[in-house]
Amino acid sequence: MASTTKNFGKVIETGKEAADKAAYSPFVEGMARLGYGARGIVYFFMGLLTVKLALGAGGRATDQQGAIAAIGNQPVGWVFLIALLVGLVSYSLWGLARAILDPLRVGHDAKGIAERIGFFCSAVSYAMLVPPTYQRIVGGPRPAHNGAQTEQAQQTAAQLFTKPWGPWLTGFVGLIVILVGLVQLYRAVQLHFDRQTEPRALSDRYVKWVKQLGRYGMLARGVLFILVGVLLILSGYRVNPGKAQGFEGALLLLLRQPFGVWLMGIVAAGLVAMGLYSMLIAVWFRLKRSQQTK
Repeated sequence: MASTTKNFGKVIETGKEAADKAAYSPFVEGMARLGYGARGIVYFFMGLLTVKLALGAGGRATDQQGAIAAIGNQPVGWVFLIALLVGLVSYSLWGLARAILDPLRVGHDAKGIAERIGFFCSAVSYAMLVPPTYQRIVGGPRPAHNGAQTEQAQQTAAQLFTKPWGPWLTGFVGLIVILVGLVQLYRAVQLHFDRQTEPRALSDRYVKWVKQLGRYGMLARGVLFILVGVLLILSGYRVNPGKAQGFEGALLLLLRQPFGVWLMGIVAAGLVAMGLYSMLIAVWFRLKRSQQTK
C-alpha cells in the first residue's frame, strides 16, 4: 500500500513538472506575446475611434468587433486581419494555459480558483471573436461588425424574457459583470495585473510608465464592464431587451451624460492606453520563471 502511494505521488510530481515545463515553454511564451499584441491592437482601435468621436473628428463608439471591422477596412486590411486572427487564437489559448497550467501560480484556494475561472472566461470571450474575424477575411455571411455585443446581449435577453425567471437571471448576469468590473478597478488601483511578466531591457523609469498605462487601461475597461452590468440589470428590471448594451452602448451612455464628451473621451483614452500597454507587453516582456508558489 505504501509503495502504491509512493508511486502515485511520483506520478503526480512528474505531472506537475511536465505542466511547469509546458507553462514556461517558448511556445507558450510566444503564444502569449501574439495574444497580447492582438488584444492591444483591438483595444487601441476601439479607443482611437471613440476618441475621434469625442473630438468631433469622425470616428464612432465601438466594441471589439467594430474595431476588427475598422482594421479590415484599412488598405490591405485582410493582411492585418489574418495576423489578428492568429493573435486572437493565441490569446484564447493563453487564457486556457493560465486556467489549466497555472503559470501565474494563483493556486487552488478559493481565490485562485476564481482567478482561473476568470482566465477561462477570457479564453472563451476571445475565442468568440475568432469566427467573425475569419468571416470578415473570407467575406462570410456573419463578419465582424460594430454593435455585435449589443445585438448579442439584446437577443439573449429577449430569449431569457420568454421564461418566468428570465428577468432575474438577466439581473444576476448583470451583477456578475459589475463584479468583474470592480475586480478590474481593484487590480488597477493595487497594480495587481499581468504578474506573469517581467521587463526585458527596460529601466525602472520606463517600467513605471508602462505600468501606469496598464493601470489607466484597466480602470477604463473596468468602468465599461460596470456600465454594461448596470444596463443588464436595468434591462431585467424593466423586462426590456433594448436596454441591454455592449461596450459601444456603454460609451454612448457616457456621451449622453452631463460633460459626456469629456467622460467618453477619458474612458476612450484609457482604452488606447490599454491597447498600448498590451502591445508593449508583447514586445518588451517575458514570462517569469519563478517557481515561488502563491
